[in-house]
Amino acid sequence: MTETRDALIDAARDAASRAYAPYSGFHVGAALLLKNGDVVTGANVENASYGLTLCAETAAVAKIANEGWIGELSEVAIVGGRPDGDALLGTDPVNPCGRCRQILNEAAERSKTDILVHCASGDGKEIRTYRLSQLLPAAFGPKDLGLVPD
Repeated sequence: MTETRDALIDAARDAASRAYAPYSGFHVGAALLLKNGDVVTGANVENASYGLTLCAETAAVAKIANEGWIGELSEVAIVGGRPDGDALLGTDPVNPCGRCRQILNEAAERSKTDILVHCASGDGKEIRTYRLSQLLPAAFGPKDLGLVPD
């Protein structure tokens, strides 16, 4: 598990280097591991109207949804911090916001998996791993609408 986790965190850190965050200066990257072993990444994309900003997790889930892979998610890694050259600064692990937890839950329910969520600090020294159900207990999702994922 550690090898997979570390590879996902590295992919998320690489995605964070491509974030568009001119307003906050805080770069976040997410890496989604699919059941077939593929990794799909996303980075935060800010917008001057703030409310239209996309989180890294949302950008990555949108990619897998658009490719028809919404039911293939098995793990996610999230890294965030302030860029400093090639480094990413920050000592606290970055957790998914409430919106992203809900977005991840949709994919997790479709994947029939209580996915692992690896949250890492920008400097990579602190990593916390949770099950999504720990981060979003009693989640609302397709099951609440009477829909059973295929």
